[in-house]
Amino acid sequence: QVQLVESGGGSVQAGESLRLSCVYYGSSGSLTYMAWFRQAPGKEREGVAAVESPNGNTIYADSVKGRFTISREGTTDTLYLQMNSLKSEDTAVYYCATTYTWGWPLTPRTYKYWGQGTQVTVSS
Repeated sequence: QVQLVESGGGSVQAGESLRLSCVYYGSSGSLTYMAWFRQAPGKEREGVAAVESPNGNTIYADSVKGRFTISREGTTDTLYLQMNSLKSEDTAVYYCATTYTWGWPLTPRTYKYWGQGTQVTVSS
């Protein structure tokens, strides 16, 4: 059984930073991707960043490249998303996700397990 628990969301001003955390509970031996997604009101869920489990390769959406950094700490099975230079358009509920299968790393249907989400609000 897999459980993902996010934390770290909040309300900030544009230009400020936040760091999201996601703790993974379960067997991590065969994971393929761990990723962050977000969903703004009235919009579809979109992939933000992903890390491949075996080799640590990272993938980013164009909208966050150079501002966000995804990382994973293996000893604690914790996934992070460091978000810098936040913009109002980054406002959304952010979700942590993982899976045991291969596919498109920034596509929601690739993922089987999801966290409950954490709200990020950026005021301009």
